[in-house]
Amino acid sequence: MSKVCEITGKKAMFGNNVSFSVNKTRRRFDVNLSKKRFYIEEENRWVTLKVSARALKSINKKGISAVLKEAKANGLTK
Repeated sequence: MSKVCEITGKKAMFGNNVSFSVNKTRRRFDVNLSKKRFYIEEENRWVTLKVSARALKSINKKGISAVLKEAKANGLTK
């Protein structure tokens, strides 16, 4: 399974570990993802999504149905 947020589309970034002697080695910055179940009242069903912490905050603020409509408009979900 890929580490991509299903609402915002965030995925891992890549950068460098820099030591004291300024040796650079590649590293990866993973997204803060969690698997959550949401109840959609309009469709009368439960949906399980992998969402980032930022997406959870926007879901708490706007509501799951509004966030899903935005994600569909941006082409991130079906």
